[in-house]
Amino acid sequence: MFTRLHSISAQGLSLHPIEVEVDTGRGLPGMIIVGLPGKAIMESRDRVKTALLNTSMPFPRARVTVNLAPGDLKKEGPLFDLPIALGVMICTDFLPSSLDTDEYIFVGELSLDGYLRPVHGVLGMALYAKEKSKKLMVPTSNYGEATLVDGLEVIPVNHLNDVFAYFQKTKSADELISLAKKAQAPVKESPSLQKDFSEVKGQAGAKRAMMIAAAGGHNLLMLGAPGSGKSMLAERFSGILPPLSREEALSVTRIYSVAGLLQHHTPLITHRPFRSPHHTISDVALIGGGSDAKPGEISLTHNGTLFLDELPEFKRSTLEVLRQPLESGMITIGRSKQVSEYPANFTFLAAMNPCPCGYYGSQLRNCRCNSTQIERYLAKLSGPLLDRIDIHIEVTDQSPALLRRMQKGGASSEEMQARVLAAHQVQAMRYKGTDFNRNGDLRAGSVEKYCPLEEEGESFLIKAMEELGLSTRAFHKILLVSRTIADLEEEESISTQHLSEALNYRVLDQKIFN
Repeated sequence: MFTRLHSISAQGLSLHPIEVEVDTGRGLPGMIIVGLPGKAIMESRDRVKTALLNTSMPFPRARVTVNLAPGDLKKEGPLFDLPIALGVMICTDFLPSSLDTDEYIFVGELSLDGYLRPVHGVLGMALYAKEKSKKLMVPTSNYGEATLVDGLEVIPVNHLNDVFAYFQKTKSADELISLAKKAQAPVKESPSLQKDFSEVKGQAGAKRAMMIAAAGGHNLLMLGAPGSGKSMLAERFSGILPPLSREEALSVTRIYSVAGLLQHHTPLITHRPFRSPHHTISDVALIGGGSDAKPGEISLTHNGTLFLDELPEFKRSTLEVLRQPLESGMITIGRSKQVSEYPANFTFLAAMNPCPCGYYGSQLRNCRCNSTQIERYLAKLSGPLLDRIDIHIEVTDQSPALLRRMQKGGASSEEMQARVLAAHQVQAMRYKGTDFNRNGDLRAGSVEKYCPLEEEGESFLIKAMEELGLSTRAFHKILLVSRTIADLEEEESISTQHLSEALNYRVLDQKIFN
């Protein structure tokens, strides 16, 4: 007997429809799976057989052939256990062969006692099922994630007995959904950052630069002595960013689902990611990859913030892989048999010391490094990478006595976020109907269109660029930062004052790195 069911294969964020064909016929008893199955799929033979027998369901004493079509596409993961088991149930007449399964997509991993375990990437599969106007049958643990897609009919099943009861019409979809809701743990909100900028004493210039970076989505580099407050500032950056929109939250959640990092009690990620990997991180862990092309830190930071502390301590080869995603907002991972593309539109924050000992230019301690050591230390950062960082600031160290006398104060995170939100609303109106959301998203071809200058401002900027010897990319970055400053000041046009402030954020680059 022969039957065909529908499932999905996920390669990164790319989804491919899979037809699971099950046939029982003559030959030595056993199961064979063809269609370029991975190791986890090959092990489905034992999981499916044992799960069926342990739930008192028949397994045929015949040759069972399973074909995963198309045959030229590599399949990975245990998510085909459910459709294979259901196919065997139909081929053994345990379920009627007239059963109409064409309107369903089936995914799920089986345990040996017949219970269904959750699988990765269900949110993307749910989006696909809705697009194809099909119902989605998933393990109960994946129900919360699947129902994030409005207008999709999701059938949650906890055990093979539930699958049998549903198709025998002894249990309705509503009953299964009710059981799934009872079994679900209470939905927990992801913890938000409680740290506030008002706790940072002084550093008014650094706070101003951070607000500009948040308002326009600009990358920022902080340079200063150890203990000057660089990490403290970075930890509070997420607190002034706008909340995730529904679309952005789904995009982030889908990446975490594919990576297997989504918690079942928090099916939707509602806060912007903030990730700070250690400087020993590998190239693959940062950008993604491996045999199954999993997303890396830069994709897990999509719509959020990537903070690299002690920037020169990272391997130069690791830092250089950031150049392309910083420019395009995407990362493409190529393998011999597949190409996976992940979004990587993040705000890049970095912090570093000015020299190996950390006290070059410090007012509190003397530097122990010679000029050769300093040059070698700074040479770990390439010019092209620094050129892609819009804002460079110096975080000055302050004496303990001054800090003790200084009161907490300045703008709070709430006040800074209010100004950032106002600037974002201005940008949303400006870029309505385009692919851009923030000033920092603009590419070279659109910069001059959205950042026009009056004659006085253009003359000022060109003269400054010639004197400082800045690149064309730096020219565009200055225009974008100037546009953000003008938005924060609620001014329609870019003035010379805005250009001057934006230029000051490139002077440190010339002073230290050249």
